[in-house]
Amino acid sequence: MKTMTPGRLMLAALCAAAWTALAQTKPLYETNFEQAEVGTVPDGMVVLDGGFAVREADGNKFLELPGAPLDTFGVLFGPALQDNVAVEARVFGTATGRRYPTFAVSVNGAGGYRLKVSPGRRALELFKGDANQLAVPFAWQPGKWTHLKLALRKVSDGAWRVEGKAWADGQTEPAAWMIAFDVTDEPHAGRPGLFGSPIAGTPIRFDDLRVSALP
Repeated sequence: MKTMTPGRLMLAALCAAAWTALAQTKPLYETNFEQAEVGTVPDGMVVLDGGFAVREADGNKFLELPGAPLDTFGVLFGPALQDNVAVEARVFGTATGRRYPTFAVSVNGAGGYRLKVSPGRRALELFKGDANQLAVPFAWQPGKWTHLKLALRKVSDGAWRVEGKAWADGQTEPAAWMIAFDVTDEPHAGRPGLFGSPIAGTPIRFDDLRVSALP
């Protein structure tokens, strides 16, 4: 039986650590719609309301919500999870005069926590269902993709924290969470979601969806 030298033992340990880190960061769900058929809703997505469909422009595919009618619409995707989950997406919208779209990503199903960009209020807001929990200033850039990231983690028995951040395409992801909210009500398991209100009368596009487990 061969014995491993200290150097080989160290190399093996580093490799094992690297594979463990890779497994931890592998997303539970991910799509950029490039394999989806234009004009359809990808299998596994559940449209709550609205005319969502895959569209293509400039060689890029995305899920699009039409600019009419003017209401709030949503679609669910990915696995149903209770906590220790992060959801990410890129969203594109435009303004018409002083009319702006609003859009959000969510966890825990249709009535769960939503991280919402509200350009008319110049705010990044956190909702629980339709109830506003918290808001921080945020300057949305129309006609530019916006990244959204929402996380829900269990911090101890009977305590959870919801965190969110947003940034424009081409900018570096903020190191710190921009919005954080502590809760004691146990969350219900549910699927992540996308929500949009095309108040500007122009379509809202969603792309690069990712659902990850938090360690």
